[in-house]
Amino acid sequence: MRTRGRPAGRERESTVEAPGAHVLGEPGAPDMPGAPDVPGAAGRTSGGASARRASPRLRRSLRPVAAVAALALVGGGGYWFGARGTPAAAAVTPESTTQAVAASLTTIEKSVSASGTLTPSVQEEVGFEVSGTVTSVQVTQGQVVTAGQVLATVDTLELEADLLSARATLASAEADLDEAETDDDGTDAAEAQVAARAAQVEVAQAAVDTATEAMAGATLVAPVGGLLTTVDLEVGDVVSGSGASASGASSESGAAASTSGVGSSGASSATSGTTASFVIVGTDAWQLDVTVDDTDVALIAVGDQAEITIEDVADTVFGTVGEIGLVSTSTSGVAAYPVVVTVTGQPEGVYDGVAADVEIVYERRTDVLTVPSAAVRTVDGTSVVTQAGEDGEEISTTVTVGETVGDTTEITEGLVEGDEVLVTVVTQTPGSATTTDQESGMRGQVPEGFDPSQMQLPEGFDPSQLPGGPADG
Repeated sequence: MRTRGRPAGRERESTVEAPGAHVLGEPGAPDMPGAPDVPGAAGRTSGGASARRASPRLRRSLRPVAAVAALALVGGGGYWFGARGTPAAAAVTPESTTQAVAASLTTIEKSVSASGTLTPSVQEEVGFEVSGTVTSVQVTQGQVVTAGQVLATVDTLELEADLLSARATLASAEADLDEAETDDDGTDAAEAQVAARAAQVEVAQAAVDTATEAMAGATLVAPVGGLLTTVDLEVGDVVSGSGASASGASSESGAAASTSGVGSSGASSATSGTTASFVIVGTDAWQLDVTVDDTDVALIAVGDQAEITIEDVADTVFGTVGEIGLVSTSTSGVAAYPVVVTVTGQPEGVYDGVAADVEIVYERRTDVLTVPSAAVRTVDGTSVVTQAGEDGEEISTTVTVGETVGDTTEITEGLVEGDEVLVTVVTQTPGSATTTDQESGMRGQVPEGFDPSQMQLPEGFDPSQLPGGPADG
């Protein structure tokens, strides 16, 4: 769901500075904590009872501490500890901005989102519904044709013979009927004879009509205008009427009933299952085929407006829901229904097979009073907004809220159009980075009373083996 027409507001800015941070070694930095009493430390490492009970893990952890202390001695006592510094993270300063935003009338829409593929609304599969040998093919693949344009023809020799035979049968039946009516003497037998001859006339007339339609079907014409994407026919090919669609009706003689030899739309399949001789794709009408989850399909209806977004097309393409399927399909246990969205007009940038997103709008309300949702807060179960008083002080106003759509909240009571509410937005602004000493470590002070001579080093400790010592280069 989304909203439209969010008004801009006036800003009142105030900045909250982050508390400063001291860097070790700079004036004003806190003093380093005092070192533990050295004689006591020596006692803990020189054979006391507690030292003998220490675990191996604890003993190992004591040695680096002694090494650090020894490093301080080797360096002449000028450092409390040495550390190669690393760049500190950039300071982040929170900034708060207060905006005065006017309550405004907007349009609230609720919609269902879906994605699909654009296809031509018209896609006709066309084939001969009569038998014969192809005598002409008057179009080529890729050609744009108009409705009623001749595509191909077949020979009519057999069709003419069928038509002449049907007409002769009809004439004979009509003569028999005339004779029966003349001989009718009012008896039941005579009246039955008249009825039988009349039925024969009807059958013969139907055969003539069928043969006449078959003659017309010898010339195949385009049922709609569009682009010929398939032309699968050549002069000399023999067709048997198998390219006809399921809508074609066969006569007793096997001739097709269609007067124009036109196949049906692409939704219908040929009776023989063979590929149609011609495929015509319309280029002036489009549709978007999507699926909608069963939880959302009940919200939409045929005729709902749809807003279609197509990549590389800057403008929104509009349409309407043309069809909602009754049979669902299931994917990963989720049922979804097919929905056809009919594109309105002939927008540019629409092509067969292009992916598109659609918002099907099932509810739209206009002139709804709204404010930013960030301006509304709840105090003791009551919705309130903050407004600026005449003297600049902030006052709380009780409001009644309706629906919240996106980042906009409907106000039904408590405000009128143009009333301003305060919205505070806090942002994080990166500041300058501070860096510790990269080379020599952080300078400190030796704790008062520290006597290096009282410090006992581990047995076998050689300061020259430390990193940076003589042995290490």
